[in-house]
Amino acid sequence: MKKQKNSITSTEMKIFPYLLILPNLLIFAIFIAVPAVFGVAYSLTDWGGIGEMSFIGFANYLKLFKDTRFWISIRQTFLYAFIALPLIVAIPLLLATLLVKNIRFRGMFRSIFYWPSMISYIVVGLLFQFIFGDSTGVINYLLTRIGMQEVSWFTDGFNAMAVVILASVWSRSGFYMVTFISGLTSIDDTYYEAADVDGASSFHKFWSITLPLLKPTMFLVMILGFIDLFKQYGLVLTLTNGGPAGATKFAVQYIYEEAFQRFDLGYASALSMVLLVILAALTLIQFKLNKGGAVDE
Repeated sequence: MKKQKNSITSTEMKIFPYLLILPNLLIFAIFIAVPAVFGVAYSLTDWGGIGEMSFIGFANYLKLFKDTRFWISIRQTFLYAFIALPLIVAIPLLLATLLVKNIRFRGMFRSIFYWPSMISYIVVGLLFQFIFGDSTGVINYLLTRIGMQEVSWFTDGFNAMAVVILASVWSRSGFYMVTFISGLTSIDDTYYEAADVDGASSFHKFWSITLPLLKPTMFLVMILGFIDLFKQYGLVLTLTNGGPAGATKFAVQYIYEEAFQRFDLGYASALSMVLLVILAALTLIQFKLNKGGAVDE
């Protein structure tokens, strides 16, 4: 008897890739797409989370255009994100460039720098509260011990924003460092060997070879970092609670307060939709400016 050979039909070949991505599609649909549809629906209602829901059309959207507190929180979020983002790109890139080399204790140093990214934002906020606290912080204690004046870290808006940015960069640099290391190791060594033959310096190799070929990875880090910064909540809540006087109150915290402190889920949903549109627009602008991370020929 002839053995029957297993053969895959063209129909099965077409279906197979979709089966592979089906789990991710289900997760996206259940946890992102469906909630987004409900968010749009809720934004058109007057609802406090309990009781009857009444349809009010675009009244919530008209209301938010006059809500100065919301636009101030958006402005504070922009300020925070545009100051922190360059640091979240530059510092991990510097660490990755140093730790991709074959140096002693490389694995240990990578683990040390990556460790903060495994800590939750809540714990990071509490840790920096312990370090920078106005009356109980370690830094102010040390300053007084050497005869210097205490610094108002959390009662001065500028200082509070600086601490939030420092905490954000410290907690996320390790994650993006690993991303950059992955990008650096994917660059073919022949480029550097050719540059060595031409007598190129380390700076010229970094500027002319590493940075251009690292463009897709850098673009990914910029997109992920920007979105991560724009939806910051847990760290700020435990570190400053939006203070002083709203100087560090960002958009997500304001939306949370509208939903769960003032119990206006309809209005909070409208605010969320506007924030989503802003994020989508800024992401598209980054795609356009960076050509989607494509490497120039």
